Amino acid sequence: MLKQHLPILLVIVPLITAPLIVLLRRPLLSWMAAMLASVVTLIIAIPLLQQAVDQGVISYAIGTWPAPLGIEYRVDAANAFVALIVALMAVFVMPYCRTGIAAEVRSEEHYLFYAMMMLCLAGLLGILLTGDAFNLFVFLEISSLATYVLIAMGRDRRALVASYQYLLMGTIGATLYVIGIGLLYLQTGTLNLADLAQRLPVMGDVRATLAALAFITVGISLKIALFPLHLWLPNAYAYSPSAVSAFLAATATKVSIYVLMRYFFTIFGETVVFDARYTGTLLLALSLAAMFIPAVVAIFQKDVKRLLAYSSVSQIGYITLGISLSSVGGLTAAVAHLFNHALTKGGMFLILGGVVLRYGGASLERMAGLGRTMPIAAFAFVLGGLSLIGIPGTAGFISKWYLVTAAMEEGQWWLAGAVMLSSLLAVIYVWRFVEVAYFREPPEGSPSRGEAPLSMLLPGLAMIAACLWFGLDATWSGSMARAAAEALAGAWK
Repeated sequence: MLKQHLPILLVIVPLITAPLIVLLRRPLLSWMAAMLASVVTLIIAIPLLQQAVDQGVISYAIGTWPAPLGIEYRVDAANAFVALIVALMAVFVMPYCRTGIAAEVRSEEHYLFYAMMMLCLAGLLGILLTGDAFNLFVFLEISSLATYVLIAMGRDRRALVASYQYLLMGTIGATLYVIGIGLLYLQTGTLNLADLAQRLPVMGDVRATLAALAFITVGISLKIALFPLHLWLPNAYAYSPSAVSAFLAATATKVSIYVLMRYFFTIFGETVVFDARYTGTLLLALSLAAMFIPAVVAIFQKDVKRLLAYSSVSQIGYITLGISLSSVGGLTAAVAHLFNHALTKGGMFLILGGVVLRYGGASLERMAGLGRTMPIAAFAFVLGGLSLIGIPGTAGFISKWYLVTAAMEEGQWWLAGAVMLSSLLAVIYVWRFVEVAYFREPPEGSPSRGEAPLSMLLPGLAMIAACLWFGLDATWSGSMARAAAEALAGAWK
């Protein structure tokens, strides 16, 4: 039955589409193939999530080699939910690409752009579904290499520098991860993640195991852009094509966060990671620093893309703060914010891309009077900003409510105050946009009143509308976040 092959199909569809696009070469055909593959991927991801929630862990052996000797795909509510997020973001971004990249990517490179998007999508989905530590590294490199190319395709020459910076940081992170899994293999003789989860608790506090934990944590933290390992992210988001910025902000760091949670709670176990260690305290400190310092930096940015980039680093701090609580409630908050922030920031980058198309840049000075010349885009962007702040009625409020509740359950009342205080910083940098867009006159030479093309505007509006929907009714997203948290915290059987 086709239903039992859903895990492999989720990865194979975009992976096969990438070389097909290279053969097609024509921009329209390439876009149609990428769009179709993205829709099919989402269609596969939906029943796969339902199957994982209903049946528990799904093990899919590759070839005829059973685990742990062979590579397997291992799916539960946690990675199936994140896979759905990734597939959903691809479906939102692809219609935008049809018009959006025409102004930001050279026409002769359009087919390569779509091929790289498909490779990136396949790599991210492979990271989520694989049950093999080294196979995870392979998919990590597939998605990273495709991302380096996508960033470099930006017409701004600084995109090449941004791509090179990301390449250096990403390579260091991948190397640290490989060293970590190498140490685990020497200790346990296996690379199967479920097998590792069974063998590591028996071994106890072996120095090599703890060293592996350190290497993997730092390596993945580089991919997450956890403060202060975030230096690659602002330039990568600011100078890459807007569609790439939106897709990366909504997916890449979120997938890496899933990997960190999987290693912390399922593979090593919270006893090894958090008990009698300073891991939780260190992660808590870095999370608090991420919530405040990048948010302050965002306030002083003159480029809206860079503002959103530093905001992303700050928002990642909320997710890792939930992880540092080492509880199901904290994990629920982390997974919920992973979903809500993907919708919010992805939508804001897509809306901003339409503004950049008409205004020729993302600087705040150029956007004076935007509320008059592009009223729909300006209003949608402000709604996304309200979600970043955590205003009731938005998805961002739900995330912060879960986070505050989890902190109070652990007796960490002061963390609730820290969350609310850091939200005030978001008010400031969102207000900067509001002040420029609504309280300044459009400068001479500003575009006439009008919006971006519908193919660019509608995907962004849909994502912002989803932010409001899941802010008013979080029944489904909250239950999925809870199921994912319980899957991460439980044994991988």
